[in-house]
Amino acid sequence: MLLPLDQLQAVARRFEELEQLMCSSEVLADPKRMQKLNKERVELEPLVRTLASRGALERRLAELRDASTDPELRELAEAEIPELEQALVQSGDELALLLLPRDPHDERNTVVEIRSGEGGEEAALFAADLYRMIARYAARKGWKIEVLSTSESSAGGYKEVILLVSGKQVYSHLRYEGGVHRVQRVPATEAQGRVHTSTATVAVLPEADEVDVQVDDADLEISIAASGGPGGQGVNTTNSAVLIRHVPTGILVKCQDERSQIKNQARALTVLRSRLLEIERRKQEEAIGAERRSMVGSAERAEKIRTYNFPQSRVTDHRINLTSHALTAILDGDLDVLVGPLRAHRQAELLKHGVSLGVSR
Repeated sequence: MLLPLDQLQAVARRFEELEQLMCSSEVLADPKRMQKLNKERVELEPLVRTLASRGALERRLAELRDASTDPELRELAEAEIPELEQALVQSGDELALLLLPRDPHDERNTVVEIRSGEGGEEAALFAADLYRMIARYAARKGWKIEVLSTSESSAGGYKEVILLVSGKQVYSHLRYEGGVHRVQRVPATEAQGRVHTSTATVAVLPEADEVDVQVDDADLEISIAASGGPGGQGVNTTNSAVLIRHVPTGILVKCQDERSQIKNQARALTVLRSRLLEIERRKQEEAIGAERRSMVGSAERAEKIRTYNFPQSRVTDHRINLTSHALTAILDGDLDVLVGPLRAHRQAELLKHGVSLGVSR
């Protein structure tokens, strides 16, 4: 898809208009409008900056080509022209990436659901490892983590843990963690030293606002019970656990980690809305629906996006055939080693399937 020059110039004009509007007394007196305009400005700024840089390169290249006809300037001009031509190609590539269609959910906060799969207690311990990996990655990024719901195993792992991750570009980074993760290691309970294979699933859902998903109270069945779980903590001695069933879809969500019914109900509704938003996305875009199904799968060993091999200190992402021997660092939250190449691969695929980055005149 070629983007005509006049459309690119319209983007630049809109950017100038936004800067003028944000200085007006009318907008300064309206915080909500100011926030909305500033968000649009921030989104356009990289594109406008790249366009300006590209324009300067084109002008300089035109000057040098004119100068190359002058015998006295030809040598200097011809020496600089190849470098500028290469810079122009690079700016075109940058422009192409900026012109890629943006996923409207990329900037959203994200609900992450981690569940143990095959492997019993070892799978639950691995689910806990994945939780810590994502939590540490969030800390590196300056994101906020809120645990919405947990279901612990007897050995200290997680049968299920649901998180809300908040911050800048959370979904655009965490989306690549969705799928079946496989671990190969010797469990602590293994007397013979044999390597076992276990799995855990991760679902990554953009958080849904009330505006995105309207939940009718009449469609909800809400029940209250004593919170369950290991130990004798106070949270387990009060009737604070909330179980919500969405009647039209049959979705069940339980939250019990807070003492307050109100807080648990609010958390359960957050998870429910995100799941309903995903269902709606599935209806609207078949590709996203397929992505969701492949993410959750059935936790079978063959359905995997990534393998963590402890004996070889190796992590392999099967989607792009990338292998790293920094297993310890990755589990400690250094996920950009994998996320960076995955994002680059996705961008390349988008470009390959229909987005051309040239600028037509």
